[in-house]
Amino acid sequence: MPMIDIDWLKDHVEIPEDLTYEQLAKDLVRVGLEEEEIHQSQVTGPIVVGYVVDATPEPQKNGKTINWCHVDVGDEFNETDENGNKVPRGIICGAPNMAAGEKVVVTLPGAVLPGDFKIEPRKTYGHISNGMCASERELGLGDSHDGIILLREYGFSKQEYDALQPGDDAMELLHLNNPVLEINITPDRGYAFSYRGVAREYHHSTKAVFTDPVIELNEKAPHEAKPVDGAAPVKDMEVLVEDNNTIHGVPGCDRYYGRIVRDFNPNAPTPNWMRRRLIRAGMRSISLAVDVTNYVMLDLGQPLHAYDLNKIEGPIVVRRASEGEKLTTLDKKEHDLSPEDLLITDSPNGEHASRILGLAGVMGGLYGEITSETTDIFVEAAHFDQVSIARSARRHKTPSEASRRFERGVDTQLQPAAVEMAVELLTRYGSGEGSRTPVDYNATTRPHDIRFKVSEVARVSGLELDTNTISDILTDIGCHVGGGGNGEFSVQPPTWRPDLTEPCDLVEEVARLVGYDEIPVRVPPVPASGRTGLTLEQQRQRWVSNTLAQYGLVETLSYPFVGDADYKAFALDDKAIKPISVEITNPLAGDRPFLRRSLLLTLAMTVQRNIRRGLQNVSLFETGHVFLWNPDAPAIPALPGGVKPTDEQLAALDAGLPDQPLHTAAILTGKAVDAGWLGESRDVDWSDAVEVVTRISERLGADLRLRQPAADQVPASWHPGRYAEVTLPDGTKVGEVGEFHPHVNEALGFPEHSAAMELNLTALLPALDDKPVQAKPIATFPPVHQDLAFTVPTSVTARELEDVIREAAGENLESIELFDVFTGEQVGKDSKSLAFAVTFRSPSKTLDSSDSEAIRQAIVDKAEALGAQLRA
Repeated sequence: MPMIDIDWLKDHVEIPEDLTYEQLAKDLVRVGLEEEEIHQSQVTGPIVVGYVVDATPEPQKNGKTINWCHVDVGDEFNETDENGNKVPRGIICGAPNMAAGEKVVVTLPGAVLPGDFKIEPRKTYGHISNGMCASERELGLGDSHDGIILLREYGFSKQEYDALQPGDDAMELLHLNNPVLEINITPDRGYAFSYRGVAREYHHSTKAVFTDPVIELNEKAPHEAKPVDGAAPVKDMEVLVEDNNTIHGVPGCDRYYGRIVRDFNPNAPTPNWMRRRLIRAGMRSISLAVDVTNYVMLDLGQPLHAYDLNKIEGPIVVRRASEGEKLTTLDKKEHDLSPEDLLITDSPNGEHASRILGLAGVMGGLYGEITSETTDIFVEAAHFDQVSIARSARRHKTPSEASRRFERGVDTQLQPAAVEMAVELLTRYGSGEGSRTPVDYNATTRPHDIRFKVSEVARVSGLELDTNTISDILTDIGCHVGGGGNGEFSVQPPTWRPDLTEPCDLVEEVARLVGYDEIPVRVPPVPASGRTGLTLEQQRQRWVSNTLAQYGLVETLSYPFVGDADYKAFALDDKAIKPISVEITNPLAGDRPFLRRSLLLTLAMTVQRNIRRGLQNVSLFETGHVFLWNPDAPAIPALPGGVKPTDEQLAALDAGLPDQPLHTAAILTGKAVDAGWLGESRDVDWSDAVEVVTRISERLGADLRLRQPAADQVPASWHPGRYAEVTLPDGTKVGEVGEFHPHVNEALGFPEHSAAMELNLTALLPALDDKPVQAKPIATFPPVHQDLAFTVPTSVTARELEDVIREAAGENLESIELFDVFTGEQVGKDSKSLAFAVTFRSPSKTLDSSDSEAIRQAIVDKAEALGAQLRA
């Protein structure tokens, strides 16, 4: 994100002399430019200018040659000899460019460099080195470590260099003691990627006087109108745009402006002020020609490119790539080009557009770049389509400072001003001569007018502003505002704001500049028409979640994506399940391209992740949708955009969509009871999952029942002897419960006997009786408690026998609970004993022994139909 230097910002807007970076951050955030960080200098002094009095080369045994130097660092910092006289400091320096008579940067003992590198006197190569002559990298000014900083070559004018004296503060000279503000730019405000844009926003925030540099530059820049489909000659250069593969009908390039600079001095140094500003902006100083293009981009927001004029041949053609073309960019990477890529090409040997110079708006190629021998330069500034540049930068994974600006939108009228600024700098510091006959391909159109009702501000934002205030704000951001007499403006946005296309965009700008803190806070009233609040189905969903949480399970959410690894872990037949699963065309993960048909598959991944991170006794639940694809469903129609679909079209759309029932599922692992090393401890098993289903059934009043199929009918994911289907009283299956099969536990890394359950809430909840529950009157007569143990065939379930007992006891039955199941020789083969604790209580009288005996006998008689015999 952009780095903002107050010293640079002053070029465009009036700033108080005492402005701090903290206050600048507050001023900018007021208009939406957020502070990312204020970067403080990691360098502390003393760091001073030094004059190399002498430098004596001393070859070493390791083959390296070092210089034993005496450096004058001023009377304040020089050493004192035995006679009390100030003498230059002795410093060891291994840099190859060290020489007597140079002015250098000296870090003295007590200084701290980036990386917490402390400078101290130390003995090395047989001498005491009392300081260090620093390079750019050691000071954090750049990447160069080829030699120390020679101030003679550091971009100072002759007068500035001559004025430097030993002992001068180099921290101040090189701005090492100044912080810099990094700001965050939202994607819709690309103009703020420049000092011009940030200065404008500072003006909006503080009302400081802002001077747009582009106005004067455009007045000085040469303009020459050319037909859109024609070529504009610049001496021996012409430029053509041939886009035969537009994206969304938008040409890849609608403006291309260029000028020539001749007789440029390629060895001219970059001026110190420009070098310093580039470094503080996070850029490396390379050469004057390259530095100028980068500087103009940072200052105005227009990316530039400079070509060696003697290496390219006209015409320059902006075109799309052809299939199979390749390009090696400046970073030495080769790229396979797409027909969507926009290219800058030239025409060597008369072969039209045959040689690729660069990927337009992203990065240049190796051919035609500026070198240390370049004397004639072609400087171009273009306006490229945002979508084309964004796609190319992402496709080739080569984001650049240029692409970041182009893909957010660049001012369509900025190109002549940017080239004018670059030509002025190249001629001033590089002794070149700028051409006054530019090439200017211009197919841009002015932004469309927006019909804007003043009342929209109050309707959308709640701000009550008068018409003049709204007009002034829109004018201040650069809009041309007309009308207003009938409460409606005709607004033409500025060319640097391609994000302003709708009335709501203008409302946002008004609200932003008035201040979001001025927007009144009102809670909108909710019109109450009929019943409000949660529906009965929503309440029941919450009851289910609350019941699971009360049982000790933790709710989680998981992504609904599954794949071959999940099918294999759960022993599912992928060939059978894939045709009835929803497959995603562009999945987030290539190994999980399908949507789940069961919550347990994705919930298991969450449980697995927690167990692998060292957690024990993991019990989780999730409520979410599953996706059931019907291969026989009709094709989903492609509906036209911008038109309200008919009821028939919506019905056809719904018919083609997969069924998406709501499920809830739980997985329990580890210890069900763990009261410590002295207390009770028990592992999770199937009974815990059944208890979960039972609690849900009781909370909903669902009367859910369990049906255990034969072992060979149990799904492969479940233990064949510890699995049951969950059904409604009418036999409709609404879920599953039990223990996972041992091979599933092994594949997932789960403990033995890990249990689970899953219920289809979409099928379960509508089947519930929503009639009010009639509370029974409190009985005032004493209860009668009895234990009844029956011997029954193993095929008879406890639920079947319980239903018989309830029916026989009638209204006198208050409660019934199964408390023992016994099998063994005592009850015989293929039989089992079921013992129930029952409580009888009459609502109208006290039950005596004859009454309880009659009820007991009625139960015994009714149970005989199941083959049940009361045990003695």
